[in-house]
Amino acid sequence: MLIRIIPLALSLCAFALPAAAGDYPDHAIKMIVPFAAGGGTDVLARIIAQNLNSKWGQPVVVENQPGASGAIGTRAVMKAPPDGYTLLMASTGALMAVSGSADGPFDVNKVLSPIVVAAAPPYLLVASPNLPVKTTADLIRLAREKPEGLTFGSSGVGAASHLSGLLFASATGIKLLHIPYKGTGPAVTDLLGGRIDLMFAPGPVVQQFVAAGQLKALGVTDTIRSKFYPDIPPVADAVPGYESVGWFGLLAPPNTPPDIVRALNSVIVAAMQTQEFRDHLATLGAEPKPQTPEEFGNYINADVAKWSKLVRDNDVQLPGGK
Repeated sequence: MLIRIIPLALSLCAFALPAAAGDYPDHAIKMIVPFAAGGGTDVLARIIAQNLNSKWGQPVVVENQPGASGAIGTRAVMKAPPDGYTLLMASTGALMAVSGSADGPFDVNKVLSPIVVAAAPPYLLVASPNLPVKTTADLIRLAREKPEGLTFGSSGVGAASHLSGLLFASATGIKLLHIPYKGTGPAVTDLLGGRIDLMFAPGPVVQQFVAAGQLKALGVTDTIRSKFYPDIPPVADAVPGYESVGWFGLLAPPNTPPDIVRALNSVIVAAMQTQEFRDHLATLGAEPKPQTPEEFGNYINADVAKWSKLVRDNDVQLPGGK
């Protein structure tokens, strides 16, 4: 009986092992986006999916699984088989949404396998046309004159647009009342209508309204001027040290074989060198930020640590839960 059991056990172990990079990929790949279609994360996912398909000739199907500020789709990938056939296109907000379930300091390498950061664009601090300000310094002075503070909109609790405003309020000592929306679009609509005072928004979403004089662009959230918004000074000029740069990146389930992770990283980093990829990123106000998987993991951990401290200090309850 033992002679029969051992070969069976060995065959089962072989079946359970993830595919090696030499055989990868040999069928369709699913890329989960934990947000609704049409946003920056979704757009980048489709750009990368197209590049992977062109390189390997296998379909890469983008699947949107929105909900709980990105936690639903992110957790689906965390539980998926580590074979390289389920990937996650995530961002700052998605990782923040699941970070609260960590025991001790969050370590992305325990719950996912980082592959590559695709882009890290800044946001624009934009104000309602009704607000009597022209600069970030003006905004801070106005807020200090108003005991009730000013209102700022975001695409949801824990989203990068929310965290950017929270950081701004903490750094300046002003009072900002957060108004969360179900997405960037509704928030921008209310900002245009003067129903909220300001917002930290993705540049491409609001750029047309700034150009038309319908919104006031006060600052960019990187520490240096952006090549895409050269006439807009950094918020850091008025608030030293202020920086809020979101990231979009590709990850896989935990324990995905390193050779598969490296294969994916290599293809995407190579694609980043093409003008076509750069042109796509430019529509998002971003430039490619190629990193190794290890560098990306360190980047995520530092980013989550920064925002988690801010969230704790301000007693913010993130919607992702445990």
